[in-house]
Amino acid sequence: MAKPKQVYVCQSCGTVSIKWQGKCPGCGEWNTMLEEKEEPIAATLRVESDNLPQSLSQVDLTPVERLITGMPELDGVLGGGLVPGSLVLLGGEPGIGKSTVLLQMALILSQHQGDVLYVSGEESSPQVKMRSERLGALKSHLLLLAENNLELIIYHAKKQKIKVLIVDSIQTVFLPELASAPGSVSQVRQCGAMLLNLAKECGISVILVGHVTKEGTLAGPRVLEHMVDTVLYFEGERSGALRLLRAVKNRFGSTNEIGVFEMTGEGLLPLNDPSAVFLAERGENVAGSAVGCVMQGSRPVLLEVQALASPSNFGNPRRLASGIDYNRLLIIVAVLEKKVGIRLQEQDIYVNLTGGLKVDDPAIDLAVAAAIVSSYKEKALPAGLVVVGEVGLTGEIRQAGQLERRLKEAAKLGFNKAVIPKERANKALDFCDTNVEKADGVSDALYKMGLI
Repeated sequence: MAKPKQVYVCQSCGTVSIKWQGKCPGCGEWNTMLEEKEEPIAATLRVESDNLPQSLSQVDLTPVERLITGMPELDGVLGGGLVPGSLVLLGGEPGIGKSTVLLQMALILSQHQGDVLYVSGEESSPQVKMRSERLGALKSHLLLLAENNLELIIYHAKKQKIKVLIVDSIQTVFLPELASAPGSVSQVRQCGAMLLNLAKECGISVILVGHVTKEGTLAGPRVLEHMVDTVLYFEGERSGALRLLRAVKNRFGSTNEIGVFEMTGEGLLPLNDPSAVFLAERGENVAGSAVGCVMQGSRPVLLEVQALASPSNFGNPRRLASGIDYNRLLIIVAVLEKKVGIRLQEQDIYVNLTGGLKVDDPAIDLAVAAAIVSSYKEKALPAGLVVVGEVGLTGEIRQAGQLERRLKEAAKLGFNKAVIPKERANKALDFCDTNVEKADGVSDALYKMGLI
């Protein structure tokens, strides 16, 4: 049998090298190559198997009954609940609330769905119990295990015949037969593979907590994200109360849904009406503020777009964007200069979406343009106005999908005026009592807003 050989593995991207290098050839990070033993794998061929190829038309489509977590915001992001036999990875910055939301979910699931095993590799059992008491719920069906050895975790999971397994976190568990330390690339990769086999073999829903790097990406090898069925990110400012849960990968649902939570003394509380939260502190009759509507999956969300245009003190004016794509901001500014005739080449322009939400819905373009012109002209937009539309390079306003649902959401929050693309205005009037203005282009839209 071949002897194990020494290799050097990058702890950021998993690149393997036969010699040590100061700079990783894969990701370019410095001082991330650590020495590990690479165990040889015996080549075997198994020819007897009950798993035979079959026609696609003969595949049995048995309806899958999801496990409802009891937290509507979490269920919505997952696509309707946990799928039995699925592997979910939850990432987020330290202290953002990953362990809290999973413990709340485990407490609710244990009351209605059966035994749930919560494995804590970072906290002791008394620490987890103290946190459970703060959340105001202690149930006997929730099983707690403070363990880092993955072999023991899998043994207890099979013995207890649980439905849901939560591992907090994947970077703290290890396999004794691997010589590398917990959290290394080989440990995370192999532990993730064994937990995937456990989920598929026993039909257990497995949820992993993952650490993130300073760049905000999940730590460990990239293969871990490819291996799991769902990747969730928990976002928000630790100093603030608002938390956002989004899916960046979901084999059982949409990746456009978001969940909004508020951190309180009793844990994380779901917010069923995020539009009202994002607009809660919006000032009245303020220049540089506009309200747009974006679609987050199947949910319309109203957002305040804030812009600040001020004369630049340098030859190169600054452009900063928070919440929207920076290149998209440059396009909108160029259209305002070329097609509308507003001189912005000597202005520093800053754009921000309140609430910390990051969006890629192009229907927010017109709200961004309106906020910039409002700040530049020092004119406030009319009260109760919402604007929706994508700005094109020729100065036209392109249609936005699901316009009727956006206007219904605006009307529900008290907005009685709207500026939208002309080609969809007639249809939208049939669905909403809002006073809709038909805009033929960016210049026409700004004119009807009273900005030019």
